[in-house]
Amino acid sequence: MSADAVTSPARAAAGKTVLATLAAAQFLMALDSSVMNVSIATVASDVGTTVTGIQGAITAYTLVMAMFMVPGGKIGAMIGRKRAFMIGCVVYGCGSLTTALAPNLTVLLLGWSLLEGLGAALILPAIVALVALNFPVERRPAAYGLIAASAAVAIGLGPLIGGIATTYFSWRWVFAGEVAAVVAILGLARRVVDRPVESRPRFDLIGAFLSATGLGVFVYGVLRTSEWGWFLPKPGAPSWLGISASIWLMVAGVLVVWLFLLWQTRLMRGGRDPLVDLSLFANRQLTGGLIMFFLQFLVQMGVFFVVPLYLSVALGLSAIRTGVHILPLSLSLLAAAALIPRLFPHVSPRLIVRLGVLGLFAGALSLTAALDADSSAAVVTIPLLLIGLGMGALASQLGAVTVSAVPDSRSAEVGGIQNTVTNLGSSIGTALAGSILIGTLTTSFLTTIEKNPAVPASVSAQASTKLAAGAPFLSDAQLSAALNEANVPPQQAEAALQANSSARLDAVRAALALLALIALVAFCFTGRIPKRQPEGAGGDGAGESNA
Repeated sequence: MSADAVTSPARAAAGKTVLATLAAAQFLMALDSSVMNVSIATVASDVGTTVTGIQGAITAYTLVMAMFMVPGGKIGAMIGRKRAFMIGCVVYGCGSLTTALAPNLTVLLLGWSLLEGLGAALILPAIVALVALNFPVERRPAAYGLIAASAAVAIGLGPLIGGIATTYFSWRWVFAGEVAAVVAILGLARRVVDRPVESRPRFDLIGAFLSATGLGVFVYGVLRTSEWGWFLPKPGAPSWLGISASIWLMVAGVLVVWLFLLWQTRLMRGGRDPLVDLSLFANRQLTGGLIMFFLQFLVQMGVFFVVPLYLSVALGLSAIRTGVHILPLSLSLLAAAALIPRLFPHVSPRLIVRLGVLGLFAGALSLTAALDADSSAAVVTIPLLLIGLGMGALASQLGAVTVSAVPDSRSAEVGGIQNTVTNLGSSIGTALAGSILIGTLTTSFLTTIEKNPAVPASVSAQASTKLAAGAPFLSDAQLSAALNEANVPPQQAEAALQANSSARLDAVRAALALLALIALVAFCFTGRIPKRQPEGAGGDGAGESNA
């Protein structure tokens, strides 16, 4: 019996351990963006702050990741991907422990937003690189697919996990559990293979400052659009020259990123080490993969924003039941991400990506068409299965597409860029879906009220004034309680409830239709995805595979 035959089971077991380790880390990073969405009021009460304060902490976590993902990828290339991964896990674990014990908002911001955000900025680019170093080319689509699926499943299960913890235990146990998970990941990470760093270039501090500032300001502007408005400022929101401050922040962010690109060009011309090698963007396959990542996460996070909101608010489901109804998406996503590379190892990546995009489009469009006033929670099942299959199909290919476009030694750098792109897509997707949702809700509600003869013109005018900044997305129970507290006459209250129910449905449909349209636009960019699976390593390091 050959030595290879003897060691094959051990190598396979090591490969599974590595994949489980990296997937678990990816799961944790994504979990924090959704796990507390259903428990914001409880967390705010426990740490003595407001709902706005906790929403700010969630926003800050996203900002820190967006700002430091590119520098995090460069640090991994300088000190070693495995070392960066483990340092990131330690920082993240310290942040989770700090959050679990936080007595006030300041400590919560330190742990959740800063430490966990910085840890994630080291971990996520390293995961991309470590997959390339630990798996042969033919196994990378499956590995990247499962890791991407773990992130999407974490976002889908976040409300369920947060709801169970908050209802039966405490939200603090979620973060305590993250500490235990980090300890386990660090214990398993010893099997992860890394290649010694051959050279240690100088770290571009100016480039890191410019990229972090530019991306941070841009993402912050995007995240504030729901409160400040996209173009025209909402009443009471900051503005300049009659234009919303969110737009000015985005413009300022783009300008700083432009300065960053000029600085990188100057370093490259001078023979010095840039933070990002701009020649990477001349690679058609890499840019095609990045564009598809951006559009996928834009649609994906829009769906994860709209559908749970519909289930929990419009249908009045609990956080636990909402999570259960999102499970079909998670299950079909996992199945597609795992089975497509296994069953069709030589299939065209372009074909799978196109089918995945069509799955997203069909799912969003069918859900838009299926929703009506008498819909039950079951109406989301088939569309979510389609959306999950689409996401899983994309996850099974895109990671391998981007990394195989460059030598393995550049995979950490690509990981930083890739995760920055997905963060941008996630932020813009959530903001766009939220803006369309609230804008349509407000317009539909006010139009219905104005046309109802039971509502006096004076009341309609008053409603238009009070809702100028946007109508809140309220359940019937919430609105009924507010109307009773305001002593609104029964006939007018009934008209308001009917208008709210109809407007909610219009708003959800409009947001889903937009996401379906974006999926259709994404199809136009699939021509950049290669027709054939990569046949050789990206350039170096293939011999160090565990799998």
